[in-house]
Amino acid sequence: MSSSATAVVNGGISFWFADDGLPAVREPLTGDATADVVIVGGGYTGLWTAYYLKKAAPFLRVTVLEQKFCGYGASGRNGGWLYNGIAGRDRYAKLHGHEAAVRLQRAMNDTVAEVVRTAEAERIEADIHQGGVLEVARTPAQLARLKDFHALELSYGEKDRELYGAGETAERIRVADAVGSTWTPHGARLHPVKLVKGLAAAVEALGVVIHERTPVTEIRPKHAVTPYGMVRAPYVLRCTEGFTASLKGQRRTWLPMNSSMVVTEPLTAEQWASVGWDGREALGDMAHAYMYAQRTADGRIALGGRGVPYRFGSRTDNDGRTQTATVEALREILVGFFPSLAGVAVEHAWSGVLGVPRDWCATVTLDRATGLGWAGGYVGSGVATTNLAGRTLCDLVQLDSGQGGRTELTSLPWVGHKVRKWEPEPLRWLGVQGLYATYRAADRRESASDAATSSKLARVADRVSGRH
Repeated sequence: MSSSATAVVNGGISFWFADDGLPAVREPLTGDATADVVIVGGGYTGLWTAYYLKKAAPFLRVTVLEQKFCGYGASGRNGGWLYNGIAGRDRYAKLHGHEAAVRLQRAMNDTVAEVVRTAEAERIEADIHQGGVLEVARTPAQLARLKDFHALELSYGEKDRELYGAGETAERIRVADAVGSTWTPHGARLHPVKLVKGLAAAVEALGVVIHERTPVTEIRPKHAVTPYGMVRAPYVLRCTEGFTASLKGQRRTWLPMNSSMVVTEPLTAEQWASVGWDGREALGDMAHAYMYAQRTADGRIALGGRGVPYRFGSRTDNDGRTQTATVEALREILVGFFPSLAGVAVEHAWSGVLGVPRDWCATVTLDRATGLGWAGGYVGSGVATTNLAGRTLCDLVQLDSGQGGRTELTSLPWVGHKVRKWEPEPLRWLGVQGLYATYRAADRRESASDAATSSKLARVADRVSGRH
C-alpha cells in the first residue's frame, strides 16, 4: 500500500468510530423537563458520573444532555491509554502536602483496576489489554528526565514500577535509539469507542435518560438551558472538558488543546517480529512534545501527538480533520521509532480537543451553595481520570444531599481546587503557539546533543506555561 498522506482517511471523527461504527443517535430533548441531577456532556466524565449515581441511589432521576452523540468529543478520539497519570499531582503536593498527593496517586492506581473491573462486570468488550505503560528515552537528556521521573513516581508510593536499561527495553520493544525506559503495571490499552458505547448502554439500562443532539448553551443554578427547553434539577454537573469554552461565560475557563492521531494499516507477522511489543504496553516517550501510542487489537499502531495545538478564540474542530503537515509529522515519529516500518501505510488521521486549565491541574468541584458541579481539565490523561472524577462527583452529590457522608474520594486534594482563567486573545493564541514551538525546538536541540541535561528552552517554556 502507498504510504502517501494523500491516501489517508482524514477526519470522520476518528478511526475508532470508523472501526466500530457510528451509534444510532438518541432522541433530543423535546421540551422543558425536570430531574434530580442533570449532567451536561455525554463523554466519559458524564457517563461515569451517571453510572455511579444510579448505582449508589437507583431512585435518582438522572438526565444526560449531549450536543452531538455520546463519545463525540475526546472520549471517542483519544489514544486509548487507560493509565494512572493525573494532571496536577505535583502542584497538589506543594499545596496540600506530599501525603495528600500520595493519596491522589493511590486513587489513580486503583482507578485503572476499577475501569477494568467495571467493564468486565457490565460485559463491555473494549479490547482492554493490561500490559502497563512503557515510557522510553532516546537521548541522554531524555534518559536523565526518565530517571528523575522514575524516582519521583517511586516517591509517590508506586513500588511496582520498574526501570530498564537499553538491553531490557529492546527485549520488550525495539524502538530505535532507545537508551532506557520505565514501566508501570498500572495501565492498559483499550478501544475508546467500544468503551464509551458500552458505558452509555450500561447507564441507560440503569434508567438514566440520555438526550443527544441537544446542545446546552448555558448552565445556571438548577437549570441547563438548551434550544429545545430547560432541564431543571437541584444539581447541574458540567462534564464538557475541551468543549467547555462553548458555554456562556466559560470561554477562558479551560483551553481546548488540540491533539492529533494517526493509525497504520494492520502490520504483518514479520513486521511485528521486527518491532517486538509482545506485551502490548501503552507506549510513550520523554520528549517535551511527547508522543503516545498503542498496539491495537487488530494489529495496527495508533500514534498521537500535539499537531496544531490550539485554534484562535478557543475554537474546536468538528469532524476531526487534520492538517497534512501534522499527518506527515506523526508518520515521521512512527518511522523514527520503528525504521523497519518505513513502508507501512497510514490509513486514518484525526484530531480532537482536551481541556487545559491555566495551572494544568485536573479538578472536581461541587458548589454546595448553587448545586453546580464540574470535573475536567485532564490535560490528556482523561481515560482513567474521568472514572475517578465520576465517582468523586457521585460522592459529593451524595454528601450534599444527605444521602452519604464524607469519603476518601471527597477528601482528595483535587476536590474544590480553583484556578484563574486563561488570558484573553490574542495573548492566549500567541502564548500556546509559542509554547509548543519552544518545546519542539528543545527536542531538536536535545536530539543533536550528547548533553544529559534538559534544554534551557524547555525549562523556560515550563515556567511560562504554568506547568511547573
